[in-house]
Formats: sequence, structure tokens, C-alpha cells
Amino acid sequence: MFVKKSVHTAFFAFCCFLCLASHSQAQTFEELKLKNWHQWRGPDATGVSKTAKPPIDWSEEKHIQWKVTLDGNGSSTPIIWGNKTFLLTAINTGKVDPSLPKPEDQPKRVFGITHPNTTYQFVVLCLDRGTGKELWRRIATERIPHEGHHGDNNFASASPTTDGERLYCWFGSAGLYCYDLNGEKLWERDLGKAHMGASLGEGCSPVVHDGKIVITRDHARQSSIEVLDAKTGKTQWKKGRDEPNAWATPLVLKHSSKTQVVTAASNLVRSYDLNDGEILWQCGGLTGNVTPCPVVDGDTVICMSGYQGHAILALPLSAKADISNSDDIRWTKGRGTPYVPSPLLYDGMLYFNQSNQAILSCLDSKTGDAIMDRTRLSGISNMYASPIGADGRVYIIGRNGTTLVLKRSKQLEVLATNKLDDRIDSSPALAGNQLFLRGSKFLYCIAEDGQRSDLLP
Repeated sequence: MFVKKSVHTAFFAFCCFLCLASHSQAQTFEELKLKNWHQWRGPDATGVSKTAKPPIDWSEEKHIQWKVTLDGNGSSTPIIWGNKTFLLTAINTGKVDPSLPKPEDQPKRVFGITHPNTTYQFVVLCLDRGTGKELWRRIATERIPHEGHHGDNNFASASPTTDGERLYCWFGSAGLYCYDLNGEKLWERDLGKAHMGASLGEGCSPVVHDGKIVITRDHARQSSIEVLDAKTGKTQWKKGRDEPNAWATPLVLKHSSKTQVVTAASNLVRSYDLNDGEILWQCGGLTGNVTPCPVVDGDTVICMSGYQGHAILALPLSAKADISNSDDIRWTKGRGTPYVPSPLLYDGMLYFNQSNQAILSCLDSKTGDAIMDRTRLSGISNMYASPIGADGRVYIIGRNGTTLVLKRSKQLEVLATNKLDDRIDSSPALAGNQLFLRGSKFLYCIAEDGQRSDLLP
């Protein structure tokens, strides 16, 4: 009897251990993501790191922990996990397909866009976070892109993401690729070609949540949203969308008993049930070519756009059906919003720029009341990178390589103006006391000398 009871006790203890281990593992990712930068807009998709303490001032000669030359072209944000930095790039091999028309022989298109006739390598890079040394490189695929892109875009503009176990790399029409963090390919999917209006190029980043990957594709033909199993790449559901060009990365969040996927686009902001694709609510009111991603503050999601007009919608996550033009909308604004950059939501303060210009506004995210209204920033003229925040500071990056560091306050207080010798269109990343800036030629890791944090999670 004693032996039997002991066996039962041991078995019960073992089961409890497995449950606790499983719970601990689930908690571990939530805790670790706060110390890393696992997706385009950071741990909570707001542009903020609650744990990072990046430097205030730097230059080409000061506080550069490392700087590496990048092959090819890309504007995807690097992501950080543990002691690794991941980023994507597209490299033109120069190998010509003689059956395709040369760029100079093609018909004239808007913005001078041409379709490629050469093969590109779509490349995933993994660098050592502490030294910048290349740990591994994988050519996901080699192909000739079926259409071109705007001169300020490229074929590697979607940022990778990770769930701490796998790395998900989205090259749009060139495919979706999944690797383990040591570079072994686990699966790949060809989700078909997108045909962007005016051939402006793709750019919406994937989002991973609770074992699912969300891909939104709004373009000139049949737009769609698709959810895949993160472990296998198999489609769980796919829905068509009545939307023209848009580049806004979706926001995935839990509210009450539902996990919502909020997508911002020109016709409608929609919320889908992550599990089955049911539309939970929707709302019209944004302008065209929506690019900024939504941000959430409590039970309110804020969406904005700034092409051919300006619009902000603050919408309740508890909404039902269509709430367009209704009293259910929390608040709205109609000026000063960004075209390309996404907003920064930092402890109730909503920062954003006007169009692609260095004209800064800050609103109270609860009420929409202005804290700082369309204030011109010195030292920057144009910007594509989205602002970030950490340690009571706001970092705003211009295309000319200049970063303004502002104090998070109700008045404009510039703490530092920092210049690098590269054009910067990519949004930055933060982890520990490191700031990662991707330029057109280099990837910079910026940290104060001798003060780098422990890299291991």
C-alpha cells in the first residue's frame, strides 16, 4: 500500500511539474519579449521598450558598438532575440533573363518604376548581437520579381518576427519562410503574387500570436487576410478583403474572451476573430494608401492615415457590427497625421508626424486632446522611420541619418541631435542598452562604451 501510494504521489507530482513547466514556458515568452524586440514595432507593438536604456548621444566616432556593411537592399527593421539580431535583404545578382524586356525598353510608368529582368536573392541574415559578426546566412529563394517597386521601396521591406522558437521571414510575393533560430529551414509557403497598384512594392509585416501567423495583403487585385499555423505553415483560414493598396501591419490583441486581429485600410478598419476569421466589428473613415499600423491603449484601438488627407479614429474594442460615423467612435482628428511612419504610443502620449515631414504632434491617447500640435523639428526634413520610445525619451529618425532625442514631456525638449553617415528609412529597434539603426548601407549597433547588458535571456 505504501509503495502504491508513493507511486501515485510521484506520478501526481510529475504531472504537476509538467503543468508548471508548461505555464512557466508560456510566461517566459511574455517576460522575455519585454527584454527583446521580436517584431517590427517592439514588444507591445507600440514602438516602446519598457526595459531598454539606450544612449542619448552618438556619432560615427562615438558610442558605436559595431557597424557592419549590408549586402543588397532592404528597409525591414532588424529584430532582436537573446544574443542574435535578424534582418532581411534582397540582393540583385545581375543575372539577366534575356527573354524579359530591359528596364530602358519598358513603357513609362509613374515614378519611373520598372520591372526587373534580373534574378534576386532573398536573404535572411543572423548576426551576433554583441559583435555584429555574421552567424549564419540563408538564401530563402532566388527569383526574378514579377513587378517593380517605388524608388524608396525595395524587395525586403517586411520585417521578420519570432516567437522565441522560430523565425518567420516574409518576402511578399517571393514567399514566407520559417527557420529555427540556428538557421535550419522548417517550412516555406508560396502565397501567390500580389499586384500592387502602380507597382509601388509590398511591405506589410507578418504578426505571430498564440501559434498563428497573420498575413494581410491589400493590393490592386483580390486583397486578403490569411492565418497560418506557425509550426507547419498550413493555412487555418483565409478571407477576401475589399481593399485597394495598403501597407498597414495588423495588430493582434486579446480583449475579453476574443483575440482580435485589427486591420487598418482605406475602406474599413476591421476586427477579425483570430480563431475563425469572423468579422467582429468594422469602421470606415481613413484615407487612401493606409500605412501606419494600429496601436492599442486599454480598450481603445487607434488607427490613422495621412495620404491625400488626414484621419485618426479611436475605436472601442467592444464594438459590434459597423460603427462608421456613429457615437461609438471615441474620438477623431483630421490633421497632422503620417503617411508612411507609424505612431508611437508612450504611456498615454500618442506621438506622430505629419505626412512624411518632421512636423510632430502629440495627443492624449484617451481623449485626443492636443499636448503638442504640429511642431516643426529642427535638423530633419523628411522621415520614413517610425519613432520609438524608452527610458523617458522619444527617438525620431530622419532620412538624412539624423536622430533627435526628445524628453517625453508636454513641451518640445531636445536632449540631443545625432548624425550618422547613412540614409535611414528603416524603423529602429531597442534591446537592453543597445539601439539598432539600419541604413541603406550599414547596420549600426549603438551603445555606451563598456556598458552593454547581458545578452542572454
